[in-house]
Amino acid sequence: MGAIKLAIADAILTFMWVFCASCLGIGTVVISTALGIQGQAHASIFIATLLVYILVFIFGIIGDLLGGASFNPTGTAAFYAAGYGQDNLFSMALRFPAQAAGAVGGAFAIMEVMPIQYKHMLGGPYVKVDLHTGAVAEGILTFIISLAVLLIIIRGPRSPLFKNWLLAMSTIALVVAGSSYTGPSMNPANAFGWAYVNNRHDRWEHFYVYWVCPFIGATLAAWIFRALFAPAPASAPKKQKKA
Repeated sequence: MGAIKLAIADAILTFMWVFCASCLGIGTVVISTALGIQGQAHASIFIATLLVYILVFIFGIIGDLLGGASFNPTGTAAFYAAGYGQDNLFSMALRFPAQAAGAVGGAFAIMEVMPIQYKHMLGGPYVKVDLHTGAVAEGILTFIISLAVLLIIIRGPRSPLFKNWLLAMSTIALVVAGSSYTGPSMNPANAFGWAYVNNRHDRWEHFYVYWVCPFIGATLAAWIFRALFAPAPASAPKKQKKA
């Protein structure tokens, strides 16, 4: 029953994450325009980082209130492979579909309420290069963010504010680095939600780029982390969610 409750919590949190995170680009444009700094790359990156920081901080609190819910399947898998958390294969088999379903709901919901002048900025990640290059890029980016999250959350500073700022900076840096390859997503549930909306969810290309390679990347990151550091004790700290 605990695994079922956690899967439901994951679906709720992922719904909220996809709904809110889809507005980050639009929010960055609106704020930079209001401040009269549109077109200034460094200013836009700072605004985007600040918005991600706020979002990650809030969702960390909500996730804890929901009993440790997560909105990213690769994050859940990485902590499991690293030896942290209370997940097992059964609980993850419930959580991953729940996260994907929540992402679909979030994508449909934001499409319904977003003002028409901004709808063209929605749509989710998609492959902008050849298939294999995109798959490798998404795998490498997920490997890096997974390793960064493990290091920041488990071995990083004690201050939650500092942790979240490091997470936000890492996320934005990788989003910028991967923007000309796959979007990027670094979150299979988020990618699935938008692929479902755009009727691309049942294609091998989507599964290969946004599920297979990211899970490989996240698992390799967890194994490397576990090789470098001792396995988690029974009283390991709660894991936090990836952006």
